[in-house]
Amino acid sequence: MPARSIVNQIAFRYRAIDSATGVSRQTAKRLAEYLGVDETQVIHRALHELAVKMLPQYEADDGPLTAAQIRQIKERVPQGSKRSVRSSLLEEESV
Repeated sequence: MPARSIVNQIAFRYRAIDSATGVSRQTAKRLAEYLGVDETQVIHRALHELAVKMLPQYEADDGPLTAAQIRQIKERVPQGSKRSVRSSLLEEESV
């Protein structure tokens, strides 16, 4: 097994009680048992879920489209014909 680099490690301290800003060791152990992983994986999974929820999942774009880009889009999409999409996911209200 390769030696672990101390540079890639952090100190992690469990809280005495569960709160909005941390969890106790008992809770981490219960999660690990429930998920079938070790406590380190519980922490990684929690951080991953938080990252997906809080951080942008795509690169920021260059801002609004330019006039040239809008013109190119209009040239490629048929204009003048009304199009609509019907969805069976939402029930229509009967009048």
